[in-house]
Amino acid sequence: MTHDQFQRKSRQTALCGLLAALSVVILSLGSIIPLATFACPMLAMVCLLPVAGSYGLGTSLLVYAAVSVLAVLLCADKELACFYLFLGWYPTLRPRLGRLPRVLRIAVKCGLFTAAMAAMYALLLFLFRMEALVEEFAEYSVWMIAGLFILGNVTFLLFDRVLGVLDSVFRRKLR
Repeated sequence: MTHDQFQRKSRQTALCGLLAALSVVILSLGSIIPLATFACPMLAMVCLLPVAGSYGLGTSLLVYAAVSVLAVLLCADKELACFYLFLGWYPTLRPRLGRLPRVLRIAVKCGLFTAAMAAMYALLLFLFRMEALVEEFAEYSVWMIAGLFILGNVTFLLFDRVLGVLDSVFRRKLR
């Protein structure tokens, strides 16, 4: 390995480690701040944009996997950690969805979000039996849960637009 290759790999490792650590800190703050259960994982997902833009899909997925494991082990709020675990990969996949026609792309994004949230809550409610969530969901009607999923999809589509803007800003600054 030449000196330049070694230096490039060192820079890549340092940046990825730093962004992974930043993601874990942001996720940990979500455990401290009430109502940050969904905002902090979305902020942590933004940390994947520079990795995906600079080093590609494989490196970005590796950073996502490392942050997911650390979040599940270290974060007090397991709902927050599972949200990142089930949806943190999205910034890496997002550019691949850009090739689809607009209506199909929106449908696929909403489908991915809904499937990830349904799987996450099924896991938390039925497998892990998180009592606080079980009690909370017992109070909700079917219509309330459906409304929450619809609002979640709208929020996710807005987040997708923010990711697009941030990604284009990052790519412009990278050049």
